[in-house]
Amino acid sequence: MLDLLSNNEYSVKKNVHSYRQGDLFIAHDVNSGSLHILDEDTYEVLKAVEELQEASKQVNEEGIRQLLWQSGNQLTVEELSEIVGELGELRQQGTLFSREADQVLPTYPEKPIVKAICLHVAHDCNLRCKYCFAETGAFGGSRSMMDLETGKKGIDFVLDLSGHRNHCEVDFFGGEPLLNFGLIRSLVEYGRKAAADRDKTIKFTLTTNGILLNDKIQEYLEQEDISVVLSLDGRPEVHDRMRPFSDGRGSYAKVTPLIKQFAAKRPESSPYALGTYYYVRGTYTHFNPDFDQDVLHMADLGINQISVEPVVASPEAPYAFQEGDLEKICEAYDRLGEEYLSRRGQDKEFNFFHFNVALDQGPCMIKRLSGCGAGHEYVAISPEGDLYPCHQFVGQEDYKLGSLYAENPNQLKEEIVKSFRSAHIYKKPLCRECWARFACSGGCHAANVSFTKSLTDVYTLGCELQKKRLEVALYLKIKEIQHNHNPLSLV
Repeated sequence: MLDLLSNNEYSVKKNVHSYRQGDLFIAHDVNSGSLHILDEDTYEVLKAVEELQEASKQVNEEGIRQLLWQSGNQLTVEELSEIVGELGELRQQGTLFSREADQVLPTYPEKPIVKAICLHVAHDCNLRCKYCFAETGAFGGSRSMMDLETGKKGIDFVLDLSGHRNHCEVDFFGGEPLLNFGLIRSLVEYGRKAAADRDKTIKFTLTTNGILLNDKIQEYLEQEDISVVLSLDGRPEVHDRMRPFSDGRGSYAKVTPLIKQFAAKRPESSPYALGTYYYVRGTYTHFNPDFDQDVLHMADLGINQISVEPVVASPEAPYAFQEGDLEKICEAYDRLGEEYLSRRGQDKEFNFFHFNVALDQGPCMIKRLSGCGAGHEYVAISPEGDLYPCHQFVGQEDYKLGSLYAENPNQLKEEIVKSFRSAHIYKKPLCRECWARFACSGGCHAANVSFTKSLTDVYTLGCELQKKRLEVALYLKIKEIQHNHNPLSLV
């Protein structure tokens, strides 16, 4: 084992992430995906190896023992040799210190295969959320509604460009899409028929603040098997501070009963968002780094499919994260993970989107390297029919891909498509050396551009939060395996 680790070509920090979470010492072998439970001595040996490598010092048993003794761990020569031997056995098995596969860059067909679109059916909103990246619904332009002709062209666009794919996705987005509910009904009817004529199917999703989610609309969404993402930030005072009506009144009292009513209709919603589903999505800010309390508040309301995301905001915004927030946020993820465990199998259990991790059937290699597919597999369409890489780029002329009303609406701007296709982890210096690279896939393109003005530089706070979420998620996966009495490596 030590012969490999003495070789500067192999980085433990990059390829083996060892950390403490809850009552466990954990090692995650990045390239094989293996998880190992460690005893404390073995954990400290791995951290010593990492420290020696970082200091460009020789990795041998004597150097490891010196570091251990400096930290108060008086491991004997025999005990250290035994640990090194056990780690060497795991290396031979290919589950620890595994090498990264030869760099294989993602490949794509010359003409983009678009599998999903985000239809902005409304650039207006009945709320005035303070952190809204859409500038309270108008995306920096005038308030407007998509018309039927543009919506149909959008459906035809994804069906035409989906190529050999039999399944397409359409997300109704805004602003608040239910302000244009009549159009949504017409487009679902049109889309189902147009897809069937091409031997394809469309999965429809709706993202809504819930204000207009009356009985009639709820019944329609159920009848049409439309997946729904609803917005709620948590506790009343947290929600109302950031999600008021235009007159300043809080929206919690209006929207919460409607969301509870809708959530009760889908008690078996998939935690992995497969098929027809719902989940409630919130945003946490500088004002509520204890967002775990907001998640638990929603769970106590009977909402069991939850995702709460960190705000992405300019540093000048009063709700933007400040120095000292990261530690509080990480502590909140720790607390949330333990509460997630304690509620398992109980009446108020919940699924938290960012704690879902599949060790044996994760995303394909292209997704691991390049992420969401924005700009070539996923396209957002404005009410005017303009095409953008995703909903967060709408209105940014530098990233306009084309128009449904162009002479050739299916021809996307080649240089923009190429820039997104090439924004994979191997083009991002920080990602190349990061242990979470295959889980994170380089982060959110829009957040990276917002903070760095570049697709190949990364939003570092987002990186830290992603890594923390992954640490807790892997810990919970181990707990799940232990709960189910499945074997797991114990060193």
